[in-house]
Amino acid sequence: MLKITLEAIELVDAIDRHGSFAAAAEWLHKVPSTVSYAITKLEAQLGMALFVRNGPRITLTPPGREMLKEGRWLLNAAADLESRMCQIATGYESELRLVHDSLVPPSALAPDVCAFEDLRCGTRLRIACEALTGSWEALRDDRADLVIAAGDGPAGGGYRAVNVGSLAFGFCVAPTHPLARAQLPLSRDELLQHTAIVVGDSARHLSERTVGVQLGQKRITVPSMEAKIAYQVAGLGHGFLPLACIQSELARGTLVELPCQEPRPDEQFWLGWKIGHEGEALKWWVNRLSRPLLPHILAK
Repeated sequence: MLKITLEAIELVDAIDRHGSFAAAAEWLHKVPSTVSYAITKLEAQLGMALFVRNGPRITLTPPGREMLKEGRWLLNAAADLESRMCQIATGYESELRLVHDSLVPPSALAPDVCAFEDLRCGTRLRIACEALTGSWEALRDDRADLVIAAGDGPAGGGYRAVNVGSLAFGFCVAPTHPLARAQLPLSRDELLQHTAIVVGDSARHLSERTVGVQLGQKRITVPSMEAKIAYQVAGLGHGFLPLACIQSELARGTLVELPCQEPRPDEQFWLGWKIGHEGEALKWWVNRLSRPLLPHILAK
């Protein structure tokens, strides 16, 4: 059986903070003799002194300081656990996992996270991002409780989804790219002659999704839309980009939008969650995010 209990740590902590047995006893609503006896018994069990006694004033010994160094963390963790257990008993989950498409910048959800933290409900947030089909797969494979995902969800159902907006895409290249001087509108054959920049699908098991890429197309695969924009600005390749994200590049002329014979349709975005998993935290987030999110939350 462990000799150091949370009650013992709390007692040593109170004595150290208040400077004497008497002051600690008053704080803990105990009589001084009870506190003194408890510390003497603990020191005997451990075989070491925790305090140096100088009359009414006492100070921690090196072992006592080490005990509180880790012990205070344990007290805080226990208090946090107790708080979360009380909240969970009222219907709040211990953790909520939110996965959003990599096109959405994490900062876009900061106001929503702040509002949720102000609830002090005890639910821990775990936020991650995936690309293309990866967000839907995270929901299907129970790696997410709630997703902001692009495109249609996987077959089979078992989840609910509400539309939260759409994005218009334009075909863009750097002004120095050969396609910037080609005959317009650009044909499929012309695009095949040049490298495409594509965002890699982060799905592990579902079929990989590619957008705006043709069979046999030479390509460079990047991890995010941010990287795709940067590569196209650098003149390394071509591709469709969300117009809401590249207004500054178009205004500066570091990217130019070109018409194509086969334009890309608008991309639909969805807020999705599994049926039967509606705890109080999930309900809050569904209510909070069931609004037009895109393109409004994207960086301009």
